[in-house]
Amino acid sequence: MMLRFSPSKLSNRESIPENANQQIPAFALHQKEIQKIINPKDEFLTTPVCNIMKYSYICSLETEFMEAFYRTHNYLVEHTNAPVRRDLMDEIDWNDRLIGIKGTRGVGKTTFLLQYAKEKFGTDRSCLFVNMNNFYFSQYSLVDFAGEFVKRGGKVLLIDQVFKLPDWSHDLRTCYERYPQLKIVFTGSSVMRLKDENPELNGIVKSYNLRGFSFREFLNLQTGNHFSAYTLDEILHNHEHIVKTILPHINPLNYFQDYIHHGFYPFFLEKRNFSENLLKTMNMMIEVDILLIKQIELKYLSKIKKLLYLLAVDGPVAPNVSQLANEIQTSRATVMNYIKYLADARLINMVYPKGESFPKKPAKIMMHNTNLMYSIYPVKVEEQDVLETFFVNTLWKDHKINKGDKGTSFLVDNTLHFRICAEGSKYKSNPNIYYAMHKMEIGHGDQIPLWLFGFLY
Repeated sequence: MMLRFSPSKLSNRESIPENANQQIPAFALHQKEIQKIINPKDEFLTTPVCNIMKYSYICSLETEFMEAFYRTHNYLVEHTNAPVRRDLMDEIDWNDRLIGIKGTRGVGKTTFLLQYAKEKFGTDRSCLFVNMNNFYFSQYSLVDFAGEFVKRGGKVLLIDQVFKLPDWSHDLRTCYERYPQLKIVFTGSSVMRLKDENPELNGIVKSYNLRGFSFREFLNLQTGNHFSAYTLDEILHNHEHIVKTILPHINPLNYFQDYIHHGFYPFFLEKRNFSENLLKTMNMMIEVDILLIKQIELKYLSKIKKLLYLLAVDGPVAPNVSQLANEIQTSRATVMNYIKYLADARLINMVYPKGESFPKKPAKIMMHNTNLMYSIYPVKVEEQDVLETFFVNTLWKDHKINKGDKGTSFLVDNTLHFRICAEGSKYKSNPNIYYAMHKMEIGHGDQIPLWLFGFLY
């Protein structure tokens, strides 16, 4: 009796379709068939010669599995063309062994990983991109897969959507300890806890956040320029000079409305209706990122969605928790937990008075970015609310933002007072306040063009 291994029965060697980044079939036999090979009933199949044949067969299977992933990796890398090179690429210390890249759905985490692979490795087999959406990982463990990759000379494993694994943090820890020669870079939802509340990864993972496009990145993409980012201190004390280096090339105000409407999420470049695409993305944030990661039962989905809608309709004000609890028929404590989950998912921002934080009630709840405002409740988008949302969103990355005192909009980093002014706003100048002015090309002194704060990253 001869066992012949036929690769053609296990994989399709035709070119990978364009939607390969969505799902790659698992090239695996059913576990029962593997067991027949390992523990056969036929006495002949237990002879030493046949044992060698069985070992060879299983090794061939493993090879086919890996080759399928390598082919997918090559296809995706070769067809990756990131429209904007994100600054985060240069901020990450790539020498670290375990790197987590968090970010809200739709900001380009998958593209970021593939761009890194393309820049640093190309199709070199020491680097491999895998997506945990692959059904292969419903049957086989990440730890064993990583081990097989290492045996074949693998050095850098790029894991997309790691939270799809039920024991993802334990698996990452095991890989870290078992394969010291392996570097792992993984992406995950902004809802995930990588350090806080995650003892298995605390102390070994370096965490970074990938955000949506800044106004600066949007401008660079739309105009072909390469404007640099500036610190908040540089903008406050040198804004007139900075603006004079930008205005000879473009007038940013010509692009500002487009950005606040649809410029935050990279998928505005796709030939699909942006608002519909964003609504779909928002639903996925709640249905997958929140419910799956926070392990919330599906029956509560409608309550969380309704809560988000009510918060959007109310605008940037302090939430009436009792009223919201009555509206979605749950307790005040549950409402506050849901609000925290929505904030973790980067759907809303909670702004507190100085010195206060969750679980206290926030002084103001705002949409996380202006694009969300136009998609959730477009009939009630107030200009002042949009401008304040833009300001908070662009400073949220690196600065602490609190509710401002009387006569101001926000307190930044506990010391800096800002007032956000729409066109034609009347105010009495105060030397202790910075004024972010809408529709102002170039500022003077404490009056700073609002659009320039979009150059903070």
